[in-house]
Amino acid sequence: MFVAVPLLSQFPAFFFHACQGSRRSPILGPWWIAMEYEVVIGLEVHAQLLTKTKMFCGCSAGYQDASPNSFVCPVCLGMPGVLPVINEQAVELVVRTGLALNCTIARQTKFDRKNYPYPDLMKGYQISQYDRPIAAGGSLAVETEGRKSSVRITRVHLEEDVAKLLHRTEPFGERYSLLDINRAGVPLMEVVSEPDIRSPEEARSYLTKLRSILRYIRVSTANMEEGSFRCDANISIRPQGSRDLGPKVEVKNMNSFRSVYGALQYEAKRQTERAARGDRIVQETRGWVEERGVTVSQRTKEYASDYRYFPEPDLPPVVIEPSLVEDIGRGMPELPDERMARFISEYGLSEYDAGLLSSSRATADLFEAALSRRGPDGGANPKFAKSIANWILGEFSHLLSTTGTDIADTKIRPEHLAELVGLVEDGTLSSSMAKSVFEEMFQTGAGPAEIAERSGLVQIGDADVIMSAIEEAIDTNPKPVADYLDGKTGALRYLMGQVMRITKGKANPQIVSRLLEEKLGTMG
Repeated sequence: MFVAVPLLSQFPAFFFHACQGSRRSPILGPWWIAMEYEVVIGLEVHAQLLTKTKMFCGCSAGYQDASPNSFVCPVCLGMPGVLPVINEQAVELVVRTGLALNCTIARQTKFDRKNYPYPDLMKGYQISQYDRPIAAGGSLAVETEGRKSSVRITRVHLEEDVAKLLHRTEPFGERYSLLDINRAGVPLMEVVSEPDIRSPEEARSYLTKLRSILRYIRVSTANMEEGSFRCDANISIRPQGSRDLGPKVEVKNMNSFRSVYGALQYEAKRQTERAARGDRIVQETRGWVEERGVTVSQRTKEYASDYRYFPEPDLPPVVIEPSLVEDIGRGMPELPDERMARFISEYGLSEYDAGLLSSSRATADLFEAALSRRGPDGGANPKFAKSIANWILGEFSHLLSTTGTDIADTKIRPEHLAELVGLVEDGTLSSSMAKSVFEEMFQTGAGPAEIAERSGLVQIGDADVIMSAIEEAIDTNPKPVADYLDGKTGALRYLMGQVMRITKGKANPQIVSRLLEEKLGTMG
């Protein structure tokens, strides 16, 4: 993005001209210098934690399918005289996340009151963390369009979620809002990045990687559609090469990766165009309107002082013992990057296949479980590993997508997937037969051998049966036979097709080709 700025000695300071579409500075004439702006993005990700109860009370945290306002108590509502009690499991899950993101875990942390008036915050403040978060100073490696980078993690802290507002419009135009308090008090973890992200594409890569890690370590479902993984983006622009940050705009109301990407693209363009016109960029909070593809102003952006943070008087400081951190560290699973590297070295997979398989813990677990069913040589057989990977990344992923099935709910069993690959390898099933069998495996959970036998899909490998079909094809197709014997090799394909027709597509193609050529060779 370029903005051409007039030399102040020649033109008024407010006169700007925008030049776009080139990475190089255009020739603008003797009175112009070219200025390139870069986008600066920092992300604040909120993830609901997988605890049984809420952050500061004993109410169930499983509110998703509950009737409105059925999981509430005086603590959720912030009634006078109630006392919150810290959910120990939530603290441990944040420690786990901090370790996964290469953070330093605090020896002592505390909770603070963040004060702001809003309808979904009944008590007028949120219990959060301010100057002493549980984890800080981490990093997350991301790859965007082949370019690798590292995004610094400022902090990972713990707070309580707020209630949910449901906005309604009556048929006659009257508008009102409903308040569901079930969500209020659910443990909410916030992961804050440094402003190290330089494009909407890199932001999307960061979010994808972070979600994958949270699911790997099983601290959150990280489902954006359900609201358990939410993102606010801070975006500004500055002249290329400058170290100063411009006025920061916070963008909210993004409920999918696509929304985040679209909102950041729009906001980068909007801010650059304002700079081109010489307009001031206001530090504010804007909301993303999905239907229109635009951001709209909501309110002036708050500063930390606006929230009037002070230590939560009803909660003591929390001491995190080093022994607890060590125990959590020992229980950490293999993370996506580590697993990807092992898939490449141990199973001979390509970087592309290994990356796709390791991006989801459930997918990677299915892959390795299927390999283990082959026996001790499963992992040492690159061909078998590649076949398993192809089925998972190909047909299986396609069926999950088209049916809207979550991998956790799939009926495909690892041993059945390994068995299917084995049936293809030994010639019992052709590729097309295996595809039909796999679809029924996906739908019913039955084993491939059972399905193949029940459906009559077992491939014919008996040489005597195939030779009988070849002889029938030769007897009933004298002209193609004569053409082949005259040197027209294309006739062989026609004769193979006739054999497959006679056997109803069940003959092993490799055996048919070999025996047919041998038979025709004796007729020359």
